[in-house]
Amino acid sequence: MKTCYRCGEPAVSSEHVPPKCLFPEFKDLKSSDFRKHLITVPSCDVHNSAKSKDDEFLMISLAGIFGNNSIGYIHKFTKVNRAIRRSANRLLDVAFKKRKHYILEHDNNFLEVIWGTPDHVRLQESFTHIAYGLHYHHFQQRFKGQVKVMLCYLHSSDESNNNFIRFIKDRAAIDLKDVEKHGHNQDVFYYQFAEPDEHGVYMVHMRFYGGIDVYASFLPKGKPKPFNLAFELMNAGIETVIKLDDKEYRVHRKS
Repeated sequence: MKTCYRCGEPAVSSEHVPPKCLFPEFKDLKSSDFRKHLITVPSCDVHNSAKSKDDEFLMISLAGIFGNNSIGYIHKFTKVNRAIRRSANRLLDVAFKKRKHYILEHDNNFLEVIWGTPDHVRLQESFTHIAYGLHYHHFQQRFKGQVKVMLCYLHSSDESNNNFIRFIKDRAAIDLKDVEKHGHNQDVFYYQFAEPDEHGVYMVHMRFYGGIDVYASFLPKGKPKPFNLAFELMNAGIETVIKLDDKEYRVHRKS
């Protein structure tokens, strides 16, 4: 009997990872069918159908972000906008804790732009589900241990936080330079798994719509959490300089 990718309970269905709704429908992009060869994993009801609203939340949160490729934008102005209209903007209220609407004009064309504060906790949980699913698919076994997600596509008013994000992305680019990208629809989504480090910790890089980068680290059960002096100083609110090749990153956490 197959068991759930996340909890080990008997599986009753299959779950798409990432959610199927992130992939544009053929009727909206008639040149390509991005819903072929999607990744699925066995799932219990709690970790599949019971979280369908979380999948819709993730779709609203990702499509249309500045820096996405054209597929992401088309998805935003077709399927995503249809879902927003059907909900009478309720989905926007869910995706953003705070938001402002702006109208940009260029050559007599008008574009609505939303600037706001996303629900970080719900985003973290959504990507954590995906990370567990990708681990099950890639290694054919359920991961047991701690997963930590880094949202490396959000801009913060805290420049120190932005510096830390730049460090994470630059460090990951080195580790993943020659690592294979997996996924049949890579303009929409692909992933890469890095090799474990000396502590047994490894990570997955997830990229959506050509510009949204999310990383998740895996600390297997029974492995001690690695100690890093720079991170401990940073978390204590002490400005810390992290060096990577010829670059420096000044970071600290507000105490």
